[in-house]
Amino acid sequence: MRISSRYFLRNVGFGLIILIAAACLPPDTEEEFPDDDEWYVEKDDERCDQLLSSAAEYYKNKDWKSTIRVYRMLTNDGCDRGNEEQVYQFWAIAHERQAQFDSSEVVLLQGLKRLPDNLNLYNRLAYAYKRLNKPEDEAYVYQDILDIEPENSETLKDLARVYGDMERYEEQVEVLKQILELEPTNKSAEGDLVLAFENLGLDPLDIYRTRFAHNPNNVSYGIDLADQLMRSDEFVEAIDILEDLSHQWSKNGAVSKKLIFKKLAQAYIENGQLSEASEAYIRLFEEDSGDFRTAIEIVSLNIDIPDFETALLWIEKAIEIAPENGEPLGYKGNVYYQASLDCREEVPNTDDKIVASLAQKYFKMSLDKGYRKFRRDVKYLDENADDLLFGLEDWFLLNDQSVSLKPSGDCYSWVKEALPKDPSWRQ
Repeated sequence: MRISSRYFLRNVGFGLIILIAAACLPPDTEEEFPDDDEWYVEKDDERCDQLLSSAAEYYKNKDWKSTIRVYRMLTNDGCDRGNEEQVYQFWAIAHERQAQFDSSEVVLLQGLKRLPDNLNLYNRLAYAYKRLNKPEDEAYVYQDILDIEPENSETLKDLARVYGDMERYEEQVEVLKQILELEPTNKSAEGDLVLAFENLGLDPLDIYRTRFAHNPNNVSYGIDLADQLMRSDEFVEAIDILEDLSHQWSKNGAVSKKLIFKKLAQAYIENGQLSEASEAYIRLFEEDSGDFRTAIEIVSLNIDIPDFETALLWIEKAIEIAPENGEPLGYKGNVYYQASLDCREEVPNTDDKIVASLAQKYFKMSLDKGYRKFRRDVKYLDENADDLLFGLEDWFLLNDQSVSLKPSGDCYSWVKEALPKDPSWRQ
């Protein structure tokens, strides 16, 4: 009998359990069971049917005391034979409803003598031990369940929780590894495993390295390892892994490839390799050339490099993809604005003012379309227009009769767009 192998060793036999429980329980919840040699007395089927019906009615009406009383009578009369699961399960539940978990334990242990492989009874017993704050016993029950169903993932999760609560981290690690074998994408188990490793003073990276080493073609495992490496500031190793994954074209789907490129760009950024990050986003854009926000990521990186010519090229692509969206227009304004800040000396010259004015033009176009990220820049430029923007006074000082002007300095050689003369100006 399965349960006796553990419970008899700990409790010196079930009979001792009954004696101890009977001594501790109040009179109205005390359970008594016939001896084994008295169990198979001939039962009165008619009376058994009446008792079963009464128990069911009392249970339905939540009359727990009467339910318990009738189930006790059922058992004494041998009426549980053939109805063991129903009798012991609902009898135990009736005790639970009155917070009599000690009594529930006694009932369930007796039931498991009759049905040693019944998972419902085991689960109720585990619940009783949980409520009694007996984690050791709770763990034993989960182990018994796993003897019957070794791949019961829910029971494994419960057992891992109990081991964690008891700070038995080595055992918890083993159980969590079993869970991840059954559910490789279980993030909760992964997180608990990392925590258990940390509690043991071990490097959680070992988990991810080992798992990926055993499954080198599993993209998810590789990405998980790269994520952990980045959290540990191991960017070079993360980059190597992601670059390898990015070249496994035949094994990775489109979604996986896009995720790899995003992670790769992130790793390059964290490692200060902005040009390489830009290239990773370009590879991502090649996978989905309709995503204007990928183009904007390339723009932002090239502003930081700085490579304003490349940034302008990519923002034009974004505008072409989403001409009615204010976001690309705002970022085009930002290309010009950041260039004006990067190129100008202490006092802005004519070229600086022209490019800043182009920036303000696109900032306002973006704002008109509802994109508000650069609204503070609009306000700042308006408030400092005399110093930063090309205006009427600058126009007359140039003594230039053109209807538009382009910057002429080397720093702005990439700017091909001309700033038109304001129609309100008079010569």
